Amino acid sequence: MCRSIKTLRPPVTPEVREEDVRAAALQYVRKVSGFHAPAAHNRAVFDEAVDAVAEATARLLDGLVVRGGPART
Repeated sequence: MCRSIKTLRPPVTPEVREEDVRAAALQYVRKVSGFHAPAAHNRAVFDEAVDAVAEATARLLDGLVVRGGPART
């Protein structure tokens, strides 16, 4: 869907920073909404969507178990 979003799970990306997750969320919301920069009247809902997608992405990455990868603690 959005080719500029890179894979964030280990071992593809060993160190995922909060900025990486936020950038991917922003790209996703931009693609889905069709807005690169929303108008002022859409800014709040746009930013809320980015926050929600970033939180869901962080939960997903935290919960993934990669076979052959290090055990999670």
